[in-house]
Amino acid sequence: MLINYNYPKHVYIVCGNTDLRKGINSLALLITDYYEMDVYDDSLFLFCGRRNDRFKGLYWDGEDFTMLYKRFENGRLQWPRNREEVSEIT
Repeated sequence: MLINYNYPKHVYIVCGNTDLRKGINSLALLITDYYEMDVYDDSLFLFCGRRNDRFKGLYWDGEDFTMLYKRFENGRLQWPRNREEVSEIT
């Protein structure tokens, strides 16, 4: 399966700490219930853990979900910490 990550309609950063032990269903439920957003709208959602050195992505490609996981060996992310927000990357 090849996914072109250059062309999702929207890319969102889910601000705050997210428990990265959560799987696809739990992350999708977080988006739909807590933020009241459509997880099926050709959007890539990015979540960061407490340690700022790893993050997950959740993407619906029209047929199924794909979960991405990235861990930095050196360095950390600068991640917004206000849990009440979802910010769109433009």
